[in-house]
Amino acid sequence: MRALAQPLAERIRPRDLSGFIGQSHLVGEGKPLNRALKQRTVPSMIFWGPPGVGKTTLARMIADATERPFHNLSAVSAGKAELRRIVDSVKGTAAANNSQPSLFAAPDAEAAPDSVILFLDEIHRFNKAQQDFLLPFVEDGTITLIGATTENPSFEVISALLSRMQVFTLNPLTIAEIKEIIARGTAALAISVDEDAIVFLANYANGDARAALNLLENAARLYRAATISVDHLRETLQSKHLRYDKTGEEHYNTISAFIKSMRASDVDAALYYCARMIDSGEDPKFIARRMVIFASEDIGIADSDALTVANDVFRAVETIGLPECQFNLAHGVVYLAAAPKNRAAGDAYFRALDDVKEQGNLPIPLHIRNAPTQLMRELGYGGSGSVHAPQGYQAYTDESMLPEAIKGRRYFSNER
Repeated sequence: MRALAQPLAERIRPRDLSGFIGQSHLVGEGKPLNRALKQRTVPSMIFWGPPGVGKTTLARMIADATERPFHNLSAVSAGKAELRRIVDSVKGTAAANNSQPSLFAAPDAEAAPDSVILFLDEIHRFNKAQQDFLLPFVEDGTITLIGATTENPSFEVISALLSRMQVFTLNPLTIAEIKEIIARGTAALAISVDEDAIVFLANYANGDARAALNLLENAARLYRAATISVDHLRETLQSKHLRYDKTGEEHYNTISAFIKSMRASDVDAALYYCARMIDSGEDPKFIARRMVIFASEDIGIADSDALTVANDVFRAVETIGLPECQFNLAHGVVYLAAAPKNRAAGDAYFRALDDVKEQGNLPIPLHIRNAPTQLMRELGYGGSGSVHAPQGYQAYTDESMLPEAIKGRRYFSNER
């Protein structure tokens, strides 16, 4: 098989919805992106979902359907200079045409010729200052921004920008959808694949079409076989140069090992798995976020300062970034792993949540309800004037404040 100028995933990328596989909740008949493409006008938006599920493809389809210039940048490498050049080019065209770009056109109107679509991959990698720079140009319609992220945008995108964008959640592709895409890949490569190998590829992909196509193409190049077998795929996976798949099995295995090592107070193992994730290309904010959760879930009231430390680590990682934030991560990992552990608070909360779900909205006892009016006080709301007593409520009381149906229930116990 001759060398290919483009990766297989790029060669078989569909150009319109007729060839798009997956995300039927967004692109199916009558669904939001389907309607946007047909109406040829779109708002700024964010595609949130795992790798290889169609974020870039959808952005290009939108640009083609609206016949707007398309700029594709990666937040990993792009900076203000690249953004400024795009904005200046739009404003220069608008001035020459004596027109202003408009973000929202009438549903039956064609897109303004001066407006552009900026596709910003991995938008979560942009820091606050870079996002602030984009904000006025999104707001005034100079650009229609389409961001793609694998991270929760509510954590990673500033609220002012997020409020001006519509978030669409993309799902991992199903096994059946991955198999459809593999079939296209084999046709483009003019090879065949054993049925067992197709199953292997679909399972390996874990919902990421690009992962399946990259492995298929690498195996085809390495072995130049007319038919690709499971053995070919397994041998190809031994390559040390394959990328780290942040949604694959290794990702979940490593973060699990990291958390369990901290839980076991094995400082050295926790440091090892943290370093392994960073060296493999994991987002340090993902690791720091899991540390914040761990501080309350596993350490809890045994050392309440752990939550402060974890939050400080997350803020430092977010502010400083790689490579320097590795020191912050190491500091936090050692502290959390060495700290005493106590899950009592979290366990108590979820026991209470079980009652909430099972019992529903039980009546709150009258004596602890709000009593803003005289009538409500006369009916027993707020107790017998104790709210206004000089001493207020007693700090400790044996009386249960729970609803009558579960009065006396005990969720929390700090016995070890």
